[in-house]
Amino acid sequence: MAAPKSNFFDKVLGRLGRLDVKGLQSVVERLAQERSFLETLFHTIEDGVVVVNSGGRIVFFNEAVTRLLGFDHEKSEGQPIRQFLPELDWDHLLAMDREGGQRVQRHELEVRYPKPRFLSLYVSPLDGAAAGSSGLVLILHDVTEARKQTSEAIETERVQALTLLAASVAHEIGNPLNALSIHLQLMERELRKLQAPPRPGGAGESIDKLSQYLEVAKGEITRLDYIVTEFLQAIRPSTPRLRSVVLNDVVREALELLRPEITNRGITLVEKLAPGLPASPLDPAQIKQVLVNLIKNAMQAMTRGGRLTLRTVEGGEGIGVSVEDTGGGIPADQLNRIFEPFYTTKKKGSGLGLLIVQRIVSDHGGRIELESHVGKGTQFRIWLPLRERPPRLLGAPE
Repeated sequence: MAAPKSNFFDKVLGRLGRLDVKGLQSVVERLAQERSFLETLFHTIEDGVVVVNSGGRIVFFNEAVTRLLGFDHEKSEGQPIRQFLPELDWDHLLAMDREGGQRVQRHELEVRYPKPRFLSLYVSPLDGAAAGSSGLVLILHDVTEARKQTSEAIETERVQALTLLAASVAHEIGNPLNALSIHLQLMERELRKLQAPPRPGGAGESIDKLSQYLEVAKGEITRLDYIVTEFLQAIRPSTPRLRSVVLNDVVREALELLRPEITNRGITLVEKLAPGLPASPLDPAQIKQVLVNLIKNAMQAMTRGGRLTLRTVEGGEGIGVSVEDTGGGIPADQLNRIFEPFYTTKKKGSGLGLLIVQRIVSDHGGRIELESHVGKGTQFRIWLPLRERPPRLLGAPE
């Protein structure tokens, strides 16, 4: 086995007690060069990089952050990060750092200072999987331009998406249609047998087979209905019909709908619904659909048994609901693609469920947070505003 490589800092630590003044000066110069190199590297990156310590205070940020979040080189360092990004649950994020483990959180943010922007944010412990507090690293990617497309570009993209969706649906419905065709032929054959001169025991056998074929046919029709429904929901988004509703009531309705399947799978259900949750403007049918999709995903992530936790909270100007499972988790390299159309990690899936979830939440003026820990499970958190937001206009490109 090859000996582990030692870096410059390991060598310095081993010789620190034997260094004279000149040697120590050489080490300091080398460290300054290393720092200068890393700072130059980080400042040339277009994405924002922020490092916060275990207390949640800013210790480093690159040049891109001054543009994305309006940080000031002289005033921002040492300030609490929650002062600049108050919408995030920093107590939870810092607890994630203390607990250790390979965790990455993905967030979608809208900021209004120094100018209106949409940002994708990824948060991870600075020391990777190690337990104990060392701080967090934040990576910010500006996705504003992707949302400021012209009407022509949007229409082109919509047509392309519809083409892909249609091709996907054509492929998906091929198997159940083929199965239906085969079983209808079998039923036709058994009917001909019944019409033929009777033979001992023949009628009863044919009736049993017909019953079996009918069950298969009904199952395939149900499958076709599901595929077409998902397709229509993806291509014909409807505007939310907002009314004052208590989120806890919608959660209970979604759970009641899926409770037989939860019980059948041997899953332990944990309900942590915040008492006295205020009513908020939402479309109960659409939010129930969001919860059903997320709960189904969570159940499918756990092979047999496991724990499904639903939690509601109130905080600041919004309310939230989370769906957490104890499945295998989502690898970090798949987090970027999890909301893409047709992308699925399941053997049987349309790849449209999370796309629909994201669209509904966005139409409500809310946001989705995703946290996944490989080998331990995944948590989706939905945040919704307590008050209806006014129409939002983006400024013209500069």
